[in-house]
Amino acid sequence: MTTETKLPFEQEDISSYSTKNNDPAWLSELRIQAFSELEKLPMPKPDKTKIDKWNFTSFQTHTVESEAFASLEELPEEIKSIIEENENLYIQRNNTPAHINLSANVKEQGVIFTDILSAARDHAELVQKYFMKDGVKISEHRLTALHAALVNGGAFLYVPKNVEIKEPIQSVFLLDNPDTTLFNHVLIVAEDNSSVTYVENYFSTVESNEGVANIVTEVFANANAKVQYGAVDTLSKGFTTYVNRRGVAGRDARIEWALGLMNDGNTISDNTTYLMGDGSHGDTKTVVVGRGEQKQNFTTAIIHYGKRSEGYILKHGVMKESASSIFNGIGKIEYGATKANAEQESRVLMLSEKARGDANPILLIDEDDVTAGHAASVGRVDPLQLYYLMSRGITKKEAERLVIHGFLAPVVNELPIEGVKKQLVAVIERKVQ
Repeated sequence: MTTETKLPFEQEDISSYSTKNNDPAWLSELRIQAFSELEKLPMPKPDKTKIDKWNFTSFQTHTVESEAFASLEELPEEIKSIIEENENLYIQRNNTPAHINLSANVKEQGVIFTDILSAARDHAELVQKYFMKDGVKISEHRLTALHAALVNGGAFLYVPKNVEIKEPIQSVFLLDNPDTTLFNHVLIVAEDNSSVTYVENYFSTVESNEGVANIVTEVFANANAKVQYGAVDTLSKGFTTYVNRRGVAGRDARIEWALGLMNDGNTISDNTTYLMGDGSHGDTKTVVVGRGEQKQNFTTAIIHYGKRSEGYILKHGVMKESASSIFNGIGKIEYGATKANAEQESRVLMLSEKARGDANPILLIDEDDVTAGHAASVGRVDPLQLYYLMSRGITKKEAERLVIHGFLAPVVNELPIEGVKKQLVAVIERKVQ
């Protein structure tokens, strides 16, 4: 049984947008196909979280056209502080590509870095090969089909074989118009023996009354490639967010995630890594702070198909006021993935009586010759830690702040750009005050 979805658009609207956008034929057809499947597909069913009254489909404007930035000096000060002097930078302002730059050194090595819609036109064969096929599939549920039909922004990063990029590649998705609707798609392809570090920031400078964010990322690390992926999400309270970050790792490949999930609105997050190749490695570190009355559900999964594959999940969350969050960690070892190792740890710290956190470690093992383990805890600030700090002249408020930062540090310290790391620390500071 499916629930009827009231959509503020028709198939003709999608065709019109695709034509206006000069989409290639394959993308236009994909949009229409996705739209035709919408009503047949169920909504996702996040564990222990009722989303039937959440707004994922009602919005006033599909695309907000904004001015590009003539220079980086025009950026808000908050954005300047996180980009530092990064030469490899893409900035999207609402739904408009507003700045793009790739250093000459990186460009000479054949790296492609551009907005996703330009990439669909200019690198059609390459984008079509990976777009919503083996990572996130259109037919998974209604929100993935909705995403495919309405994608209106995002980034594409391609790293050729044997190319190792030392400096990080960064995307900033800036929302400074309250009518913005996000259907962002980020696609990263690292060919054999390549390596790259990618960092993205979702940054709201205005409140949204009833915003919708439907964000999908697909990361492909082919044989012996390495992708480090960092993100800090800070969408404002008015946004209802669905975010799906998916990785596919080939033989001896590595995908490492460091995610600071700091949205102020209701959020569903799905972060799944498929370890397809023998010797592949997946590592996910996630930090979350919830406040107010927001409700969130975070599912992190690493699925082992390859022999000797290694999967590690670390999730730390802080809940305050009346916020509630579900933290699901899933380590699944498929039949034939001998010598695989699945490890996970989820810990939730609650700062008030009404705050709620639920940590659910799940191991699904279909092979005998493997290693697996998990740990989970939900609790309040340790009074002994507070006592120790206060006995050295620190106030209770400052002691709590230090304990919280220490609790979240394992993820914060993994972010590869110093400015982004400082931003996440500042966001944590603001949210736990």
